[in-house]
Amino acid sequence: MTINTTKNEKECLITVEGRIDTLTAPELQQVLMDNAQSSDKIILDLSEVVFISSAGLRVLVFSHREMSKKSGLVLRGVNKNVRAVINMTGFNKILNIED
Repeated sequence: MTINTTKNEKECLITVEGRIDTLTAPELQQVLMDNAQSSDKIILDLSEVVFISSAGLRVLVFSHREMSKKSGLVLRGVNKNVRAVINMTGFNKILNIED
């Protein structure tokens, strides 16, 4: 998994490539939590994510809860495979997903 971060005063764009699974989810969670402290809004670009496991979903839900105290967490570029997993779990009803 590769993670790139771009920030300005209010927003943080985090771009993820590869797999979000049991091995990589802790790294993503750390990046999200580090940026949640200093950003009002986090945009998480998942357009290059090819797989997400339950560990990755847990990170998204946890980060959503943390960022709901601010302007929020937005998922962007969610491909059909990752979206299918999010929809199967019902998390599409709580996560903010943009096309």
